[in-house]
Amino acid sequence: MFLSNLTELTISQGYRRFFKVVPALTDELRAENYRIRHEVYCRELGFEQARADGLEADQFDERSLHCLVQSVSSGQYAGCARLVLVDPGKPQAPLPIEITCAASIDRSIIDSMALDRSRIAEFSRLAVVGNYRRRKGEQDKPISFSEEDFGTATRPRQPYLALAVYMGLIALARHYGITTLFALTEHKLAMNLVRLGVNLRQIGEGVEHRGIRIPWIMSVDEIIEGMSFLARALFEVISREVGEGIRAAGQNAIRARHAPLG
Repeated sequence: MFLSNLTELTISQGYRRFFKVVPALTDELRAENYRIRHEVYCRELGFEQARADGLEADQFDERSLHCLVQSVSSGQYAGCARLVLVDPGKPQAPLPIEITCAASIDRSIIDSMALDRSRIAEFSRLAVVGNYRRRKGEQDKPISFSEEDFGTATRPRQPYLALAVYMGLIALARHYGITTLFALTEHKLAMNLVRLGVNLRQIGEGVEHRGIRIPWIMSVDEIIEGMSFLARALFEVISREVGEGIRAAGQNAIRARHAPLG
């Protein structure tokens, strides 16, 4: 496992020394999310058209939960992501993955699960700012991590930022009662998630979407239960940060249908 060379104390202290997950539940924090996305998706990678206001946003943002990863030392936001939820007024309206992969998703797999659409969401717009994406060959990807990021048995390293982005989304999903997640990713990234203990199920053929991307489905409970002891230790630290951020934002900043559990 990626985290097998570390101790619970090492990974928790190391993470908290460098980063903090912040739920973006206010207009001001959501704007920070959009700014990072514009920098990465528009200016750095050219995936989207640059915009005069410097904010990359789309029609799904109003029904999404957003999070940020903040640098402890600088206070700057270094990464972001969102969970796209179903439209409460139109629960059968498709998620982005259902639109992009309309011709390739195996609906028999999804339909056989009898999913409660109020409890599904999609990983989307994950991004890390450019100066944190230093590995050769990865500058053209919005976010990435691989086994080499964790170093060796004698010289371990911790890819805290990428892990914080992913675990921040999982923590948000758990807090808001989301049970099933969808993701559209390249195969290599999906396999690295599998090595972290994530149980991914492919639900269709790959599609061309800034390269070949494959649709996946996963269970929030299974993701958490499948984490190694050390990964779970880091997740619980991040989950506490998410809970604190939700409480700090106050109920006025949270739409009623997204009231957190517990």
